[in-house]
Amino acid sequence: MMDTPFDSTADTLRHSLRVAELMGEPIKELIDRSVRHDLSKTREPELSAYDQFAPRLREATYGTPEHAALVAGMGEGLRHHYAHNRHHPEHFPDGINGMTLVDLIEMLADWKAATERGGDGDLARALRMNRERFGITAQLMDVLINTARHYRWLNVGEGAEPTSPSSQNLCGPDL
Repeated sequence: MMDTPFDSTADTLRHSLRVAELMGEPIKELIDRSVRHDLSKTREPELSAYDQFAPRLREATYGTPEHAALVAGMGEGLRHHYAHNRHHPEHFPDGINGMTLVDLIEMLADWKAATERGGDGDLARALRMNRERFGITAQLMDVLINTARHYRWLNVGEGAEPTSPSSQNLCGPDL
């Protein structure tokens, strides 16, 4: 008696549907977050802090002492924002290490959008500064840069290159 050859098509299709089902969970969460991103800024105690400081923050360069002083001046409004928005590393006791992939995607999109509000519009510069600020590992920084590059969120000439030793690093050690 001859065995019929195994046809893996049905098994593969079941697997593919299961992967689609599982991927749907973070996709749904990303869509939900995209429509409610930063809505806590539209209510107190955040609203008055953002009304007062947002215009001046747009004029200040991220990472400067002027910018840091403005951020510190936001006080309870900003603390409330961090406490209620998990796309900020400050939301978690262990910072960026407490975040999920969905948190990281929203965080990166938030950083990109924030650079577009200010004068310099330099996501690569923000990534360099936030790497140090939040203790982002080289591997995670590579993933963030690769994602930003994939979506063309890095300006031409920003020079953001992967930072791991196994990657080409054309811009030197400052990213």
